[in-house]
Amino acid sequence: MDVLVVGGAGYIGSFMSRLLTERGYNTTVFDNLSLGHRAAVDRKIRLIEGDLSDNRLLKKIFTSTNCDAVMHFAALALVGESVEDPLSYYYNNVSNTVNLLKAMKETGVKYFIFSSSAAVFGNPKEIPIVEAHPQEPINPYGWSKSMVEQILKDACQAYGLRYVSLRYFNAAGAYPDGNMGEDHHNETHLIPLVLKSILGEEAGGKPLKIFGTDYDTPDRTCIRDYIHVLDLAEAHILALEYLVGGGPSQVFNLGNGKGFSVLEVIRTAEKITGRTVPLVKANRRAGDPPVLVAGSEKISQKLGWKPGYAELEAIIETAWKWHSKHPKGYDDS
Repeated sequence: MDVLVVGGAGYIGSFMSRLLTERGYNTTVFDNLSLGHRAAVDRKIRLIEGDLSDNRLLKKIFTSTNCDAVMHFAALALVGESVEDPLSYYYNNVSNTVNLLKAMKETGVKYFIFSSSAAVFGNPKEIPIVEAHPQEPINPYGWSKSMVEQILKDACQAYGLRYVSLRYFNAAGAYPDGNMGEDHHNETHLIPLVLKSILGEEAGGKPLKIFGTDYDTPDRTCIRDYIHVLDLAEAHILALEYLVGGGPSQVFNLGNGKGFSVLEVIRTAEKITGRTVPLVKANRRAGDPPVLVAGSEKISQKLGWKPGYAELEAIIETAWKWHSKHPKGYDDS
């Protein structure tokens, strides 16, 4: 089976393309490399550099390959940036996804796996968050993902597109061999920020800011659900097998099902590295709920998925192996 991984040079997409190739899929990566890294794509995998705004190129890709399915990871994903520049988010995350779906429709490609987000829910009304939780996004990033989910419903009904939308919580971790990991130009994720702060100037790290120490949680810091990036990638393969096997379109939440506080992440990182995390306390950020934890029972029941890296220590151990070997990310490769 031939799979096109859109955004396959980014963090999650690069893990996806590697795992697909290891499982025997014919894999092609499509990425504009604005946020991804060429070095993250294995040389055995075909990389097409281009943008989803280029309709001619998209049609050429689909007509010149034997593409059976698309996995879509190409999105802007910074909440604060989406508030400051919403039009860029709606253009890139919504309009460009429509371009991709139109090219699939015109060339008869029926299977689509979408990288959605827990941001579609907004502030949670209940924990854990299940698929039926009301969708009330509180920022343009969340709205862009919610809009695409509605577009997918309509395309499924009108054109017979078959899709699975996976709503991620917090992706984290690295390949156990330490040769692939997280490397964002503008890092906002807690675990890499913690590890970079430990490594200091060598990794461009700074003292870690803890945003809020007055939440109604056991240690007064935010609690989040962290899921290993390989567990995410495994869920995508299960979703593809489900669609190919005749399963109807579905939406699944995808998280660990456990919550870990900011201080728990810091203490676990200190235990693993044997080093102290330099800290700075800061005020809460607007829109940060105290607790976000996924309910992933649906995907476990329907697809048989379960996290292989369920414990925080296992997730951070893989991340530390990557960051300690590659303090400058893929620039060290």
